[in-house]
Amino acid sequence: MTLRAALVKSTIVAALGGLLFGFDTAVIAGTTAGLTRTFTLSPWRLGFTVAIALVGTIIGSMLAGIPGDRYGRRASLRWMAILYLISAIGCAAAWSWPSLLVARFIGGLGIGGSSVLGPMYIAEISPAKWRGRLVGFFQFNVVAGILIAYFSNYLIGLNVGGPEEWRWMLGVSGIPALFFFLMLFVIPESPRWLVQQNRVADARQTLEDIGEENVDAELQDIRRSVDYEHGHGREPLFQHKYRIPIFLAVSVAMFNQLSGINAILYYLNDIFARAGFSKVSGDLQAVLIGATNLVFTIVAMSIIDRVGRKTLLLIGAVGTAVCLAGVAAIFLTGTHEGLLVWLLVGFIAFFGFSQGAVIWVFISEVFPTRVRASGQSLGTFTHWFMNALISWTFPIIATYSRGAPFLVFSAMMIVQFFVVLGSYPETKGVTLEDMQAKLGIA
Repeated sequence: MTLRAALVKSTIVAALGGLLFGFDTAVIAGTTAGLTRTFTLSPWRLGFTVAIALVGTIIGSMLAGIPGDRYGRRASLRWMAILYLISAIGCAAAWSWPSLLVARFIGGLGIGGSSVLGPMYIAEISPAKWRGRLVGFFQFNVVAGILIAYFSNYLIGLNVGGPEEWRWMLGVSGIPALFFFLMLFVIPESPRWLVQQNRVADARQTLEDIGEENVDAELQDIRRSVDYEHGHGREPLFQHKYRIPIFLAVSVAMFNQLSGINAILYYLNDIFARAGFSKVSGDLQAVLIGATNLVFTIVAMSIIDRVGRKTLLLIGAVGTAVCLAGVAAIFLTGTHEGLLVWLLVGFIAFFGFSQGAVIWVFISEVFPTRVRASGQSLGTFTHWFMNALISWTFPIIATYSRGAPFLVFSAMMIVQFFVVLGSYPETKGVTLEDMQAKLGIA
């Protein structure tokens, strides 16, 4: 089976939400010093400034499944694009700390919503053979957005400079947000959502356009999975029969953040500054970190459907644990600061190769269609709740012990290794409908 142009186009457009997701989450790293000076922020208020966007992501991820089920994945993504655009303009024009918080909160709603709807849309239009790589393209765009944010910060720092450079850093994302909104008018709706709406003819047309080899069989599987014949297309998520997919989604999302990935990405410039790097040097190191993330995400995407999700998670858990322990040792002993960059590069490489590439694929796979929207929301909510908690407290804890957070992150990766080894199924090559039987869901 070859990839059809319509499938590729739909994947690329939906994954643009991931690019904005990555850009908006990482761009804050270059603005923390400027925001602290402009608004006289204490460590607590700086942490809250970073975390307020994550509060928005929590709410956005919790609620995204509602419009996603009612109005469709594609139409709901358009609203996420509008939220991104409003946030970019609001951050650039912020006249006070509260106005900045409101703008970042709105952007967080868009991030949370698109992190639910984007992978879900791609999973639902992707054949099983290609699903890992296509859903993984969302994560590719996330890390590409992170790299672009770091590089954008570096360029703005060189060419704009001054106390107001943070406005340019935060506002430039309005350009891709507008492009994302416009491109969402040229892709089809999810065939699985169309079946839920009794629009079987439209679903058939979409499946034909994306190159599904056996359209009739696929339609039959979809209809069976949503109990279409009996009118039970949707049902509550929190039931005993869904206990396994709920555990898998919540745990993979928790461990993703307990690695410390977003705390490190958000405060990367501050971490380098505390290790003695200059501002320009720190900006360049951040670009190196972003590039490493992108490269190893590409590597993982190229093998995820052959090696499998579980194997990547196990490899990543070991590598990240070792690198994080090394970072903790540097800060606790105050020696070998020159190794900090390479340990962080190693951490990012192992993370991008494992959890970074797996999380959105895995969560989108373990739930049946009738609860996939709410299940995706639960997993994404967990991801962003932990993100907000860790990112808010990181600068506060680091003022007392710079090494302590990294010790905790390393320990959590050791725990993850044994949890994944003992309880995670392999999902590669399994259709979304067959996944129900594999997890024992009636």
